Amino acid sequence: MFLLVVGHSHRFSAMQPTFRRLIETINRYFKEVLYAVGELRNEMIKPPSTETNMKITSNGRFNPYFKNVMAAVDFDLRFTYVLAGWEGSTHDALILADALERDDGLSVLAGKYYLVDARYAARPGFLPPYRGTRYHLKEFDSRNYPRNSRELFNLRHSSLRVPIERAFGALKNRFKILYSKPFHPYKTQVKLVLVCCILHNWILQFGNNQHVPLEAKWRANVRDEDDLGDIEEDNRGMAQIRDDVATDMSLNQKKPTLAIKSKPQN
Repeated sequence: MFLLVVGHSHRFSAMQPTFRRLIETINRYFKEVLYAVGELRNEMIKPPSTETNMKITSNGRFNPYFKNVMAAVDFDLRFTYVLAGWEGSTHDALILADALERDDGLSVLAGKYYLVDARYAARPGFLPPYRGTRYHLKEFDSRNYPRNSRELFNLRHSSLRVPIERAFGALKNRFKILYSKPFHPYKTQVKLVLVCCILHNWILQFGNNQHVPLEAKWRANVRDEDDLGDIEEDNRGMAQIRDDVATDMSLNQKKPTLAIKSKPQN
């Protein structure tokens, strides 16, 4: 019953004829499963390993520049931190501040940093792309190479953002209740977000990935962020780290080469 609710957004009244149970009974067992799965949060949603992910170490475009990255979604599409309950209109920076101030909140290990989108300022432990510079993958086709170090940095930053989009795409595919008109109390809605992320991680670990969108599909569909609103000023130290990474990338980039055909001599 619980999976029908979260997976297909079925209402209790619609399931009553199928399971031949009172709505009160369905509601009671729904809450019991909700709380039971929620108790797995510390086991199924936890910070990633301090070891650099193979998707980074095995790719010269990212290693060593992004080897210290952690994310709320890791490179295996698993959620490593979830904070639900804020209104959709709240600025991302305020939500991040709340996550950092909580006793059990988001933490940044020494020498690590999170990749964040352009709505955040550069600050210790958080590395956004350059604003006002080409960023989206669709802007860099085979004939439109990055023209400078900032564009190159943004291109690779955008590539590493794809796992986040795919993870949320998988949530949307699996748990229709997250994208349907809510019919549960607000506190239950908050718990449902966490529980769906727990189930998502469990399925990736023990199940299959049939609901995970293909990477090729999402590489061309990273969301635009034209309306960024008010952004706090970048931290100079973190902005300098970003500049250093961008410069190092540019110096080590393999330039595209043109094949020159020689004319046969008579």
